[in-house]
Amino acid sequence: MANTQLERITSGVPKVIDARTHAVIDYMTAGTFLTMGFAWMRRHPRASTLAFMNGAAVLATSLCTDYPGGVWRKMSFQGHGMMDAVLTAVTAAGPAMMGFAGDREAQFFHGQAAFEAGVVAATDFSNVRAMAA
Repeated sequence: MANTQLERITSGVPKVIDARTHAVIDYMTAGTFLTMGFAWMRRHPRASTLAFMNGAAVLATSLCTDYPGGVWRKMSFQGHGMMDAVLTAVTAAGPAMMGFAGDREAQFFHGQAAFEAGVVAATDFSNVRAMAA
């Protein structure tokens, strides 16, 4: 049912991203968040904290997903898609929730959320052919 909801939300977007490509994008996204967390540690602690939280969440979700690159494979790829949608919303709202929506660092999170939304929309979460690692 979760996959049906995700498909309905993203129905107009061509599904050009398979599970293997999605995994690569996920690990790159986690690395980007973690890198920004270190870059902002002294200059902007709240942005740093949000970046570390996002990076850890993306990394944990990726490591636990049943897709190429997943280590523990406890979460289905379809469940991963729903988690991605939630993480995208948190990324977008995070600067406001943490009180720095007006700071230039917030632009990174808003841009990242837009990118993540595009990846979620363009991913074929029902494609099991690319699942074999």
